[in-house]
Parts: sequence; C-alpha cells; structure tokens
Amino acid sequence: MDLFAPLKRALAEQNYEQPTPIQAQTIPAAIAGQDVLGCAQTGTGKTAAFALPILDYLGHEPQQPTPGRPNALVLAPTRELAIQISESFEVYGKHVKFRQALVYGGVGQGEQVRALRRGADVLIATPGRLLDLMEQGHINLSEVEMFVLDEADRMLDMGFLPALKKIIADLPRERQSLFFSATLAPKIRELASQLLFNPISVNVTPKTTSVEQIEQSVRLINRGEKLASLRDLLGSDQVEQSIVFTRTKHGANGLSKKLARAGISAAAIHGNKTQNARQQALTAFRNKRVNVLVATDVAARGIDIDGISHVINYDMPVEPESYVHRIGRTGRAGADGIAISFCTSDERDKLQAIEKWIGQSLRIENPDAKLDPPQPAPSKPRRRGGSGNRNHSGGNRSNGRNRSRKASSFA
Repeated sequence: MDLFAPLKRALAEQNYEQPTPIQAQTIPAAIAGQDVLGCAQTGTGKTAAFALPILDYLGHEPQQPTPGRPNALVLAPTRELAIQISESFEVYGKHVKFRQALVYGGVGQGEQVRALRRGADVLIATPGRLLDLMEQGHINLSEVEMFVLDEADRMLDMGFLPALKKIIADLPRERQSLFFSATLAPKIRELASQLLFNPISVNVTPKTTSVEQIEQSVRLINRGEKLASLRDLLGSDQVEQSIVFTRTKHGANGLSKKLARAGISAAAIHGNKTQNARQQALTAFRNKRVNVLVATDVAARGIDIDGISHVINYDMPVEPESYVHRIGRTGRAGADGIAISFCTSDERDKLQAIEKWIGQSLRIENPDAKLDPPQPAPSKPRRRGGSGNRNHSGGNRSNGRNRSRKASSFA
C-alpha cells in the first residue's frame, strides 16, 4: 500500500505484513479521498482501516492544530472502544507528528478540555460527552475534514441517534466520511445514505464469518448446577483467560463475588460501574492479574484483548445477534477460540433463535441431559387506572491523490 513512510515503519515494528480483508479493500479508497461504507465486526482490523488513512493524510499535510478545532473526528459508542482506538492511533502514529484528544463521559472533563485547548489533529469521542463539550463551546467541528462513525449499529442500539444528528449537523458539508457497522439493517443503511457521498461499499463479514473459526458448543444444564459447572470449567488447565457473560448487571456482580470466594480471580464489568472501575478491571484482565472477566452485553462490543481462550455464556443472550458479538471476544486476529454456552430448559428458545441467526446448529455436549421442566413466566401485575400508552418523559484536499468530493447533507 502506498502509505506514508513513517506509517510503514510503525507497522513493520508491529510485525504487520498482510492487510486483513477490510483493510485491503478500504484503505486505498480512503487514501484516495472516497467515502467508505464498511460492514465489519470488531476483531477484523477495522480500526487500522480508518486510522491509517487519517494518519497518512496528516503525515502528508502536517499543520498546526487549532485549539478546539480538530481535523479528524472519530465517534465510538463506548468509552472502552474510544480508549482502544486512541491506543491504536498511538501505535500506528508513533513516527508521525500529530496530536490527539480523547473525550468520553464518566470522568471529569478538566483534562479533556485542556487537551482540546492545546489543539488536536484527531479527536476520538463518545457522542454524549462530545455533544456536551460542543454545547459548552469547547469544541468546534467546522474544520473536520475526515469523519469516522464506528460501530454505527451499536450507536443506534444505545439510543445515540438524536445526539448523532446534532453532531453531524455541525460538521462541514465538505468532508470525507468513513462509516463502519457490524450489521447493515435498514435503519443503518438509511443513516449511511444521509451521511455518505457516493461511497464504496465493503462487506467482509457475513454473519457467520466471525464465528467459523471458533469452536462452539452448548452444555444443557439446570440453573442450580450452573455455578458448580462454571467453577469446574474455569479450573481446567485449558482455560487461560475467559469472559463470562451474564444477562444482568446484578448477576455479573454476584457471580464475580462467588468466583472470588471459590479462589478464582474475577472482576465484573458492566454499565453501572464507574469509568475508573471499568478501566481497572480491563487493565487487570489485560495484564493477566485477573483471569476471568464477568460481563454483561455492554462489554460484548469494542473490547479488543488478545489471548482470550474462552467465552462462556453463563446466561444465554436475549438477542441472537448478541451471541455473535459475545463469542467474537475470542478467536481474534486468526487465533483459535472456544465458546461454551450454558442452556437451561427455559432458554431453549434462545438457543434456537441463535442457530437460526448464525445459520448452523451448535454441538450439544450432553444431548441426553435430564433437565428440569421450564418454569412458568412470572405474571405481571395489572396497572390500575387508565389504559393506553403513556409517554415518558471531507473536503477538497490533496496530498498528491484525488480527494475532491462533497458530502451529502444530513436530514
């Protein structure tokens, strides 16, 4: 690839030799100034697919960043993903002169505001905090030339569409946009059509691709046997680093404490944890001071940690697509991975939905298991009073390549 020489040097130092499919198909087009619509799961190398073109542009056209006015904006749905993207920019841009700022909620804004005042070529942000700082006058997006929307489907799932509309409305009409999503549902395509101008479309992740290299199985089990079975599984020599998924935040907290009492080093991560607590848990897991991360689906996307040998679904996911995102935490970057799902009689319908979603039957480890009959669903109390619904409150640029284009307006 015709990349800026210092970028090639950094990639060589990381032993990067062959681009992944998403990189091979998007980087040349992005360097040429085209808009990109990329369908790719995490773990496929898509961070480099947008980071390298941004750094290539900054390397060829260095400029003094203006305080509060970034040249490139990367939006990510979660704090964890934003931090990982920032770390990737540091690695790839090791020999490129550029500044970046990282903006996310859950922590004080003081240091983030100071970084913006120093000037940043690249701003990596979550929508909520970005919009807050824009409204306070700390950020002006009028000079953004390259805009990246990462994990767009997750953005919509988390309810960020109103914030996205406000942010995108403040972007200059002349810009280059790179749009990435794990799925291309109708709402995602509609958002992309409003954001992108004559994009190239790259789809390298049909829904079964990311799970084919992962050894998957299902263990039929009664709810009262789950904890003992999990302890035995985690005690195996084959299990090095594992993520255990629960359905609820309360369940994640309780399970991590029970594992700790059993002598298994575990930490919980979910949306109710403070940002510092979440980062401490991730750091301890990444550094192998903790061997088990007990998580809800908030951690199923955007956590990119090598060496996870097992993903264990302690509770079956409610949505079948969450299964793919959960087990995608293992088997990353071509490595092998193992995913084991505990399934009670109450969860057989969820198993069937997953098999339909991924287009294959999962291997049952113990098909002759005797399970307790399903429990009846708890009845909901009838609400007194009235019935019915209640309302609750990229521009013309050149670095020797053709980058001329005009973005469509965002309706």
